[in-house]
Amino acid sequence: MPPRNRRPTARQLNEAARLADQLQAAGLTKRDIARIINRDPSLVSQFYTRNKGAAFVPALTHVLAAVQTAGITDVGELADIAAPRITRRTTASGTRARVRTKAVLITPTGTGTGRAGAQAIASGSARLRPLIAEAARQGLRLAFTVRMPKTGYILASGSRTDSPGIRRDVIQRADHTEERSYGSASTGGFDAADFARRVDAAAGDVTAAVQQWLVETGRIHEGAHITHLEIRTWRPR
Repeated sequence: MPPRNRRPTARQLNEAARLADQLQAAGLTKRDIARIINRDPSLVSQFYTRNKGAAFVPALTHVLAAVQTAGITDVGELADIAAPRITRRTTASGTRARVRTKAVLITPTGTGTGRAGAQAIASGSARLRPLIAEAARQGLRLAFTVRMPKTGYILASGSRTDSPGIRRDVIQRADHTEERSYGSASTGGFDAADFARRVDAAAGDVTAAVQQWLVETGRIHEGAHITHLEIRTWRPR
């Protein structure tokens, strides 16, 4: 029995997939394309496997033209070009369809939690961005826990310099990864607005923003790979 191949042939590809192929040939990745259309990378994969993406054809057409004729490769600039040309699909009754997203819950006391595992980390932990943005809007504080291979950390496990006042929040895993927490209500945590600005500067990539902070503050090696991330928020007293 021949091996199963879910990817259609070039002749069978829909327009969104053909445009995505041309963008990838120009040096962009599926992850870049997902950021440009403000969607999860899994949707870009579904251009090929589930014939999706018709709503993004006008945006992708203009993005491809910007890449090929103007030489624009900055993902943020391309996202600005795409945004006005992305329209929501309609239901059978003609109303605008809702975008299915996971609810981000911040309680009246300002308490909120969001987690990103390996798959979400690979797409920049995009699900955590709305939580951080709302925390910034409400003037909240935040803390976060990262998990990565032990070799990625520079400072010794439990070092007060690494995570002052919360040494107990170091968890070592059997797979040679280690969880470390940064910030807490008792130590004051971090300004959510500052982290929201960092995320914006990283084109919405929460993983990259947290990783850059850890590198800048001398806590991890350049290129260390975060495998899990958790964000917690609360209202300052």
